[in-house]
Amino acid sequence: MRLACTGALETLMSDFPEGLIWQRHSALEVLDLIARGRLSAQQVLEQTLAAIAHGDPAVGAFTAVLSGSALARACAAREPGPLGGLPIGLKDIIDTTDLPTAYGSAIYGSAIDPAQPARVAAAVVGSVRRAGGLVIGKTTTTEFAFLHPTATRNPNASDRTPGGSSAGSAAAVAAGLLPWALGTQTGGSIIRPASYCGVVGYKPSFGLLPMAGIKPFSWSLDTLGVFARTVGDAAYLVQSLSGRAIDSARPRPWIVGVLPGYPWADLSPSAERAIAQASQAWGQSGAQIRKVDWPSWFADLDEAHAMIQGWEATRTLATEYAQSRAALSDELGNYLDQAQAIQADAYARAQEMAARARQAFAAWCAPCDVLLTPSAPDEAPLGYGSTGPSSLNRVWTLLGAPCVTVPGCVGVHGAPMGVQVIGAPGDDAGTLAAAGALQALLSERPALF
Repeated sequence: MRLACTGALETLMSDFPEGLIWQRHSALEVLDLIARGRLSAQQVLEQTLAAIAHGDPAVGAFTAVLSGSALARACAAREPGPLGGLPIGLKDIIDTTDLPTAYGSAIYGSAIDPAQPARVAAAVVGSVRRAGGLVIGKTTTTEFAFLHPTATRNPNASDRTPGGSSAGSAAAVAAGLLPWALGTQTGGSIIRPASYCGVVGYKPSFGLLPMAGIKPFSWSLDTLGVFARTVGDAAYLVQSLSGRAIDSARPRPWIVGVLPGYPWADLSPSAERAIAQASQAWGQSGAQIRKVDWPSWFADLDEAHAMIQGWEATRTLATEYAQSRAALSDELGNYLDQAQAIQADAYARAQEMAARARQAFAAWCAPCDVLLTPSAPDEAPLGYGSTGPSSLNRVWTLLGAPCVTVPGCVGVHGAPMGVQVIGAPGDDAGTLAAAGALQALLSERPALF
């Protein structure tokens, strides 16, 4: 179920029907229309730019959009490929040579030191170009992909945060401004905003997409992923960028593991309702819903994530901390102050614990095809002073497991509430196939993957 846009955005977008291509169609549907001669890539680009120009002032999802000669150069450089010229947004921690990169920071985005294009683009920018896609703009990020909120608005819950850190990417797709956007996750920065905004968020297994040229926060945990309207669109994009086949073959019926409570968060009525709705939909389709007990080695993984992230963040942001501490937000500055106390031996123990857990994880979840959890403990928090907790995401990120937020549920207050489909590390194809099947059940539409 897709919730209607609300507030100023609803009025604005209803006055501009010609710019709603990405609210009417999935990326795969548009590619099919192009293949059948019903649309051209140029028409799609023009409609996308018009939608951004008219819709983004109410959303604030973009930091920069290609125009003029830079747009002409990008179109000319695009190679033929499976993405067919469709536009993509990049989170503003991904370096680009034709658009400025500010990392969501006043240090690099101020009038004194304005954001500048990078001399070398991130590896994934080349992947987009070679696959036939077009990087159309940069989307907002929290400061250095941590917690300080952006000014971006949630298109499907105008009084609630879009989440973070990949706020702009989630919001741009949710508002129908783009078919795809790239984001990153260190804790819950793809899965959580996708849930809050009511779109698909896919965090792949470690290493499926390249991290080179992306500002790191914690190099052991940072993972590049995607936002889309459908699981099929997300799978197609990642297959096109990675060059690795994602087999759509899937078992019938699914064996779905459901966990009895969560050691890191209490579930809200909205989260419980979403799990019940997804379990019922899957069960009625013939899936086996199986209760799964937490293994003992899970107990300390949240703390291991905290140790690894904190120790590495003090090093990735060492220059900014030493030279521009006063320009950092209180959230980030205070966090780095405290993280200085993490000792190397504590970091090493956390890494050892993570390595052992990754080895044990696949065997533990092997009796199930996938696990099903909430994407977040609740609907998006009211207001824009917080990006919401990542407590239901951090451990899966640490384990390197593929995770997909599947939209279609609604919380008790009427805001989007996603569910998270989790697979064994490396089983991205099976995880996406299961998530696609669930999305079809929740939306009562034929599966697109």
